[in-house]
Amino acid sequence: MSDTLLIGLIATALLFDFLNGLHDAANSIATIVSTRVLAPRWAVLWAAFFNFIAFLVFGLSVAKTIGTGIVLPQIITDQVVFGALAGAIAWNIITWLAGIPSSSSHALVGGLVGAGVAHAGPAVILWQGLGKTAGAIFLSPALGLVLALFLMSILSWLLAKANPARVDGVFRKVQFFSASMYSLGHGGNDAQKTMGIITALLFAHGALKGGFHVPLWVVLCCQTAMALGTLFGGWRIVKTMGSRITHLSPFQGVCAETAGSITLFLATGLGIPVSTTHTITGAIVGVGAAKRASAVRWNVAKDIVLAWFVTMPAAALIGAAAYFVYGWL
Repeated sequence: MSDTLLIGLIATALLFDFLNGLHDAANSIATIVSTRVLAPRWAVLWAAFFNFIAFLVFGLSVAKTIGTGIVLPQIITDQVVFGALAGAIAWNIITWLAGIPSSSSHALVGGLVGAGVAHAGPAVILWQGLGKTAGAIFLSPALGLVLALFLMSILSWLLAKANPARVDGVFRKVQFFSASMYSLGHGGNDAQKTMGIITALLFAHGALKGGFHVPLWVVLCCQTAMALGTLFGGWRIVKTMGSRITHLSPFQGVCAETAGSITLFLATGLGIPVSTTHTITGAIVGVGAAKRASAVRWNVAKDIVLAWFVTMPAAALIGAAAYFVYGWL
């Protein structure tokens, strides 16, 4: 029975990872689709490939943060993991159906905190790990915005006398690279969150030897699930991210993706689980505002930001409820 439960929970975690890729596909492809550099069907293939190979580039410090740095590892049980995943999956589906680009990362963290507190009270929370994750809600979009503004300003100054048609043609080619880097950063940070949950579950079952480490098969399964989710795409959210916030040119798309990539690479290197949604939204707002403030549809951006603040507590409540439902079953 224990083995059957373990397999079932691992499958549920991989379902979350798939939905994460589905939900966050827009983050990887919105800019390159909105600039019409790639058609959507080719863009998702492009993004899925770089999502998958991310494990070859990054370490696994984000997975360790999720597995051991949000709640006390010793309180992780099947019931806690079920609550965490149920909270994250439910919130992902709700926001996906509503076309709201919320954070899968913070939904998972919220679900884990909610289920952990339901299991053993607030003392289980590791505030340092939770604090840096919550702080990233503010820092990742702010950094993306500032970097995008900086890149737009510098490149606009350098290319002020260049032929606009030639600039557009050059940046259409450059955007293949910037979109690749963003998808790489997305796969590197986001897939590790599910790796952390699965590894914590294996550790709780005594299925790991030699302390907390992420087995290769877990890495490959998580990267594959995320890549497949991206391949199926999230078209409702693509529209919001790619055109409803601001209209992008290839030049602006490159600046947004580059700013987002730098932010994700930094966060992953520091072991901080951040939201790709927050990061690319900040960058897109940055390139729009660099053109002129009125180019940004601030009412759309405001709705997205509101969803950021609601995500963790909403997922935590669902996670706690799912924890108790599991106990009754």
